[in-house]
Amino acid sequence: MDDEPPRTRLEQVMSHRHMTVKDMISRVVSITGQEMSERQGYRWMVGEVRSLPYAHARAALEEIFGESVERLFGPAHGSGLVQQSPIVHAGSFPSYPERHEWRRKVIALSAMRARDFLRRTEVPNVGPETINQLADDIRALTVRYQQEPLETLLADMSHAQEQAFFLLEGRQKPAQTRELYLLAGVSSGLMARASHDTGSADDAMVHARAAFSAADNAGHDGLKAWVKGLQSLIAYWARRYNESIKYAREGFEFTHASRNTAAVWLAAGEARSLAALGRFEEAQVAVDRATEARYRVRRDDLDELGGFCTFTRPRQLYYAAEALAWAGSEKADQAEHIALEAIDAYERAPAADRAFGDEAGTRCALAIARIGRGEYEGANTAMAEVLELPPPQRTHGIIAAVEYVEEVLDNVSVDTKSIRELGDSMRAFSSQPLALPK
Repeated sequence: MDDEPPRTRLEQVMSHRHMTVKDMISRVVSITGQEMSERQGYRWMVGEVRSLPYAHARAALEEIFGESVERLFGPAHGSGLVQQSPIVHAGSFPSYPERHEWRRKVIALSAMRARDFLRRTEVPNVGPETINQLADDIRALTVRYQQEPLETLLADMSHAQEQAFFLLEGRQKPAQTRELYLLAGVSSGLMARASHDTGSADDAMVHARAAFSAADNAGHDGLKAWVKGLQSLIAYWARRYNESIKYAREGFEFTHASRNTAAVWLAAGEARSLAALGRFEEAQVAVDRATEARYRVRRDDLDELGGFCTFTRPRQLYYAAEALAWAGSEKADQAEHIALEAIDAYERAPAADRAFGDEAGTRCALAIARIGRGEYEGANTAMAEVLELPPPQRTHGIIAAVEYVEEVLDNVSVDTKSIRELGDSMRAFSSQPLALPK
């Protein structure tokens, strides 16, 4: 009815502009070039939505109305959930018979507040199916992230993070809030890894800090430890090795309450950063600590998401091989043995545990070990599959690993055809890193 208050800011603005749902749809379609139904437009107007529209529709709405979509889908300006009761000053109570009418209004307004309280507390904006769907989406992304080019996943990853943030702005029961914070933390962690893979360490750390904040709000020590492992990884590939060690050690305090596989990741990550600084004895201690942590693992809900959220044994072997590879010829035999064991473990692993980035890193460690032993043909063989990766899979971490092989090869005093061919192939590979479409 015309005298009913607007249900959303969008409906309020449309009313002020004398704009119908069809008018709005026509404007949106003309901007986006995509069809939409009148029913969808009506649901937008009255606020019958579980999440914000997709990016192209959001941009169109903001262009049309000049306000953020978050504001347009919120309450109308000047609207209140509860009507305010009249102000009554001391000593000025209404006289009879007006007093009875005043009491009736106070009781009625109090009942309205009670109904509104019940509506807000018993009818959450997030049902279990909504959370289950978001969890399924994020679980799939943690696996797909390790196996598919980033350009095919980035939009879905960003949307999942946005969904988690949006749902947390609404109303839900405490248990649902904790689960949403967990999902917000994981999705932010994925965006941190995506930023890292495009070479933006600073943006990656911003997302990682958001992930840690979500973990803190969830009270999830396992997620806190996992985020510290992620921050250690970002710093390692940015060649900030002392910072990487600091993050790994900060994460240890959370492994006392939670012994998920992040405890293994922290020790393994510290090992290779110590090795990068030439602190090989300490690195070996950290490698051994990762092995001990593996025996004490108790998988949690984060591990059960799988993919990037769990630190598998093949990844542990890869990290150990890379740490040993830093020691050069002194540890070349051991590094080669563990790298070959890691490659075999990956090839035998379930499909969900395969990870093209970590497998490429393992082969780079194997190549370095073989260069240390003077086996240049063997190094060529180790690098063959890495150098066949197409540009969309040439992440920052892979490029950095290949460049380290180049640095080791440059220090070789001999000159052979195998060395020259490998050097040329790696330089050509590194000249075409991952570049997301504009």
